[in-house]
Amino acid sequence: AIRDLPPQYVKPRVHIDTENDTANNIAPENIPSGKDKVEKSNTGIEPYSGLSEEEQREIEELKRRDLEVKAHEQAHIAAGGPYVRGGAHYEYQRGPDGKLYAVGGEVSIDVSPIPDNPEATIRKMQVVRRAALAPAQPSAQDYHIAAMASMEMQKARAELARMKATQAYGQASVMGTNQVQSSVTSRLFVIA
Repeated sequence: AIRDLPPQYVKPRVHIDTENDTANNIAPENIPSGKDKVEKSNTGIEPYSGLSEEEQREIEELKRRDLEVKAHEQAHIAAGGPYVRGGAHYEYQRGPDGKLYAVGGEVSIDVSPIPDNPEATIRKMQVVRRAALAPAQPSAQDYHIAAMASMEMQKARAELARMKATQAYGQASVMGTNQVQSSVTSRLFVIA
């Protein structure tokens, strides 16, 4: 689920639409070599040069949130199949280390019914519903989309039932009048 961060973690945010997340690419000169040793502070957090312990904790929280957001959106994409429109769109926040971290995201999915094909609409809405509820912690918006898909499935089932009833009535009309009367008479006779 996408949730707000505590006030101490809220910084100006940057919105980036991307299918390939490159916002956190590290410049080659910033990649530590195998020779470099990073010591841990007494809090167990790896120190970032020139940052306070509070800023270091903020970075760790942003990293955790970034992973959570990306996993959430990838779950939607994996389950949504052909109905997902484009990739994930992330909302980023710049951390005290200058890097961008995903703090929110969304995936667009097609929830329109398939015209004149209630069976296909039912199958599609089952996929949409599964995609909406795919993340470990669906958001309120995810539940809303799942409910919309369920409503479209109900409409499609009602349309399918109406079509079958119309088809059955049409077949009964094709039968001769005598056959219909005979059928009704025999039913009345059995019931009486």
